[in-house]
Amino acid sequence: MASEQAAPFLATGGGLKVAVKLNPKASANRVGGVAAGGDGKTRLKVSVTAAAEGGKANAALIKLLAKTWRLPKTAFKITAGPASRRKTLFIEGDTEILLENVQRWLERHPFGGNGTIRR
Repeated sequence: MASEQAAPFLATGGGLKVAVKLNPKASANRVGGVAAGGDGKTRLKVSVTAAAEGGKANAALIKLLAKTWRLPKTAFKITAGPASRRKTLFIEGDTEILLENVQRWLERHPFGGNGTIRR
């Protein structure tokens, strides 16, 4: 299905991959929703107040998502795009529990975008 291919979440062995578009130096820390990018991929939009220097924005991204999804910061790892606004994060853990956690969060925060999680 096309909608499943566009989801920013992908269940993998041992965790969950999340495609993110990060906006550093924003006015507030927030998870802004799901949006399609110019590259045809759907990403989770996240804004942080930290600057994109010395890994500060990446650390703020992990801190915000860990707090939002009530997961330990140590479960998060940036696997692609550490110096880019477009990133892929891997959240290590029980895939089914992570899927349930993120799905509940999506249901409470409907963004009008694609909330499908690929398995």
